[in-house]
Amino acid sequence: MSTPQPQSDSQLAELDIEILLRLGLPNPGPHRSTLFGAGAVAAAITVDRLGVLPRALVFLGEVVRAGGTRFAAELPEPLPGPAAAVARGWLTAAAMVVQDPTGDQLVARWLDAVAAVLALRVTHREANS
Repeated sequence: MSTPQPQSDSQLAELDIEILLRLGLPNPGPHRSTLFGAGAVAAAITVDRLGVLPRALVFLGEVVRAGGTRFAAELPEPLPGPAAAVARGWLTAAAMVVQDPTGDQLVARWLDAVAAVLALRVTHREANS
């Protein structure tokens, strides 16, 4: 097994999160590990740059748990402001492969992981300012 090479925020932000969702949600193993690892970091970087707070992602995860991924993808503003289109893209990609409530739970867990990474980024930035 090889050790992953460090990547910059810019490199991670270039990852196609929608493809990672379509591959990682239905496929346990390396694809899902990438989704919950580099994919969650890339998603956190993306929404951080758009000014999203971690609690918005946690709330979106609760919406997915309660109503499902397809329902959340149809929301007019799944995340506030310019991040709405980004979140809708993620949710639409996820809805293509999620078939049941277990899949919805996995999407919600991924959103929670993105929120956790985002919270760490915000806390670190605030501590260093």
